[in-house]
Amino acid sequence: DFGFRDQMRRASVSIASNIAEGDESGTDKLAIRFFNIAKGSSAELYTQSIIAEKVVYITKNEKDELLKECESISSMLHRRIQSSQD
Repeated sequence: DFGFRDQMRRASVSIASNIAEGDESGTDKLAIRFFNIAKGSSAELYTQSIIAEKVVYITKNEKDELLKECESISSMLHRRIQSSQD
């Protein structure tokens, strides 16, 4: 399914792009906004990974690796947001 695969790619690119924009934004308020968008894209990719395994687009091992990466990214972003708010 090209559309589904494309949506997963867009979510992945959105994570990295919004982290980069947040890092270069110049203000904590704007950085936090971009980091929250990146967290949302990570949650989107997390959910899509579960669906992708259920419809047999990816293996369980691939899904597990993606979930682990999404959880790690989300956790790092959470800490980064917290440090920007202090």
